Amino acid sequence: MGRKPNSSAQTRHLLDAMMRQPRDWQHGYELSKLTGLKSGTLYPLLMRLGDQGLLESCWQQPERVGRPPRHAYRLTSTGLEFARSVSEPEPRRVRRKLARATS
Repeated sequence: MGRKPNSSAQTRHLLDAMMRQPRDWQHGYELSKLTGLKSGTLYPLLMRLGDQGLLESCWQQPERVGRPPRHAYRLTSTGLEFARSVSEPEPRRVRRKLARATS
């Protein structure tokens, strides 16, 4: 039996980043730059989400000679549905950040 998808802050942050271009293949390095997540957090999350059927992954051949193949990830339709369900509406997030900044 698979592990239930979690909605930790890191998971939500990663899913929010991936929802910007949900059908595009994205590399871990790009996702790390977008989210600020370190590899020790990001890659276990990517593997777990893949095991849960929320992400699909593939190896992509290098764009330049001498570079290694890279693993790429994208949301499955189930993953996109889950991401939308745990995503926080932008105005609420902004209001909370403003409230913390002014308190």
